[in-house]
Amino acid sequence: MNQYETTFILTPVLSDDDAKKAIKSYVDLLKSVGAEIVAEDHWGLRNLRYPIKKKTTGIYHWVEFKAPANAINTLEIAFRRDENVLRYLTVRLDKYAVKYNQDKRAGLIGKKNEKALENEKQEA
Repeated sequence: MNQYETTFILTPVLSDDDAKKAIKSYVDLLKSVGAEIVAEDHWGLRNLRYPIKKKTTGIYHWVEFKAPANAINTLEIAFRRDENVLRYLTVRLDKYAVKYNQDKRAGLIGKKNEKALENEKQEA
């Protein structure tokens, strides 16, 4: 199985509950086609770089997952059919991107969290 990450933008007119239901439906869809969810991040309501369908904001959500290649077609068909999805992007991760995401979640890249600082102190 390959590892992928997908970012999708939902229309901002959805309520919080509707947005959560939509996000859960896509995660459940991935699981139903044999995907294993590695990580998720809900970025919430953000400004768009340029208007899409006359919307200037959107609800962002990011999912990293391991899945067979046919799962991507199923996911993207579902995105295309849903009028609440403004944009989506799915990318296959190479080994360097997988390592980068693991290090970032561990706090080794970007903002240092307390766990990463403790690890550095123990190593020194």
